[in-house]
Amino acid sequence: MLRRDFVKTSALAGIAGMSGTYSQAMSTGRKNIKKITVQSVDSDFEREPLIRSFGFKGIYQKEFWVSAAQMESGSGIKHVGLMTQCLAWSDLSVFLAHSEAAGNMLLHNTLEYALQQIKGTSFKSPIELQDAILESIHAYGRKITENSNLRMTFTLSSLVALDNAAWMLYAQENGFQDFDEMIPEEYRPALSYRHNKVAHVPLFSYNIPLGEIEDAVRQGYFFMKIKIGSPGSQEEMLKGDMARIEAIHKLIGDRETPYTQNGKIPYYFDANGRYEKKETLQRLLDHARKVGMFEQIAVIEEPFPEEADIEVGDLGVRIAADESAHTAGDVEKRIRMGYGAIALKAAAKTLSMTLRMVKIAHEHNIPCFLADLTCTPILVDWNKNVAARILPFPGLKDMGLLESNGHQNYVRWKQLVSYHPYPDGPWINSKDGIFHLDKEFYEKSGGILSHSEHYNELFRTVH
Repeated sequence: MLRRDFVKTSALAGIAGMSGTYSQAMSTGRKNIKKITVQSVDSDFEREPLIRSFGFKGIYQKEFWVSAAQMESGSGIKHVGLMTQCLAWSDLSVFLAHSEAAGNMLLHNTLEYALQQIKGTSFKSPIELQDAILESIHAYGRKITENSNLRMTFTLSSLVALDNAAWMLYAQENGFQDFDEMIPEEYRPALSYRHNKVAHVPLFSYNIPLGEIEDAVRQGYFFMKIKIGSPGSQEEMLKGDMARIEAIHKLIGDRETPYTQNGKIPYYFDANGRYEKKETLQRLLDHARKVGMFEQIAVIEEPFPEEADIEVGDLGVRIAADESAHTAGDVEKRIRMGYGAIALKAAAKTLSMTLRMVKIAHEHNIPCFLADLTCTPILVDWNKNVAARILPFPGLKDMGLLESNGHQNYVRWKQLVSYHPYPDGPWINSKDGIFHLDKEFYEKSGGILSHSEHYNELFRTVH
């Protein structure tokens, strides 16, 4: 596969592959940053079928779209950024108000509108660019969805491909050699680690057979993300969730792993805001105590609706914010409410916003992890570059935490891997539930700043 890479070997590569901080190796100076003019833009998308319907938030999605954004600078440099569309995650009300295809098109049209707005403008950093357009793009999203309460996650999700392309241009225009050099200095303390291992978290939705969960454990996966918030009324949901978590614990609860401090498999529950009341979640936790699995619950993500504003510090278990933490300001608010972890989504809320969020979390000593949006392999590595550099997740033995479930859900996963600039990179596939990150991963930034021939071909002009 032809690659037109501009990523060069970093002077920091000699310490790649070793956990620990690298900030002492980073230059404290910052070169003069170029002003980049956006000369031309374009967008396209591909529809990716799923192995089975994807169940969460009490509903099911049948497919995911991968949108692509091409940006060309005034100096003639072109880059293509990507995003996976998951409308039900970004705004369930918009998903429910439209057919699935029409809802996905709303997300893509918001991306296209944003691209047209930046055409002919200039920026000195992708974060500056996001500041300039975010509110106007959000207003456009409210207009085309006819939803005055549109969630900011819808708008951020629509901007991921644009933001990725902007970072790629920013790196090449300024001669930054890798991800580390590209990141502005104020965000580097929060990304001060260089893990040689990142735990690979698979996802098990409501409709995943128990046998597949057991198979995953046999394959070496040890940190399990389990969707709760089963379909139905609140009582039906609770009954279904109780039965589900109990069955899973009976199946794998006694398995051992060398990668956790207590040697046991940790559980990661994700409710996607389905629990309307604190008392309902408490009943689930009481059931977890009854069946002997409470001590293995490492984190519960987004149990309550965002608008409920429920304090969570007295639940006795670590609660993580995801959809409710749209921005850095939201991160601060959730921390005040007792949230003990933040789910970062560089491939769903933009790298630009993720940098701000992880900075705030780091300043408050709140652990973070990277949550998936059923990312394609290239987008997984946008997340992986952050997961490789954040503080170790509590309970794990000196490693970051990264959810990645695309291999479980995409019909064409192997084909999608072939679109990666480095499809044979040793960091692409996990082994025994671990992504092993070596010198090459850090030298090449996981391939995220390199060209993908497949996605470039979407914009090839035929004369």
